[in-house]
Amino acid sequence: MTKYKLDVQDEAEAAEAVEAAHEHDEMSSVATSDDMIGKAATIAVVAAGVALFEVALIPGMVIGVAAALAPNVLPKLGHRMKPMLHSTMRGAYKLGRRARSAVSEAQEQLQDIAAEVKAEQIATDKDVAAAVATAR
Repeated sequence: MTKYKLDVQDEAEAAEAVEAAHEHDEMSSVATSDDMIGKAATIAVVAAGVALFEVALIPGMVIGVAAALAPNVLPKLGHRMKPMLHSTMRGAYKLGRRARSAVSEAQEQLQDIAAEVKAEQIATDKDVAAAVATAR
């Protein structure tokens, strides 16, 4: 809904200004609807003519229709797509956090395994050194 700044002196003027604003809103929505109907009718006539003469031109017509309707449809579509985009971003964020957690856990496990192998190697080296010392 469009908001209007009203600079009025009394309630009667305010009521008239509000009524005029509502009429303006209604007229602009009717004009937009008529404009869409006119575009659709023109596109339908051209599409019928193209289909009669050359079927290969239909994909180009589809692209043209999309280009003609895009300015009217995209703002509404964008407004409707916002919740889906929001939930998609939320899911991607959660997935990123889970992946980061899984990677850090795997890294910790690998470090533990490496520490165990190193400790075993040191113990084996000490046993070998002790065996060599007693063998002499």
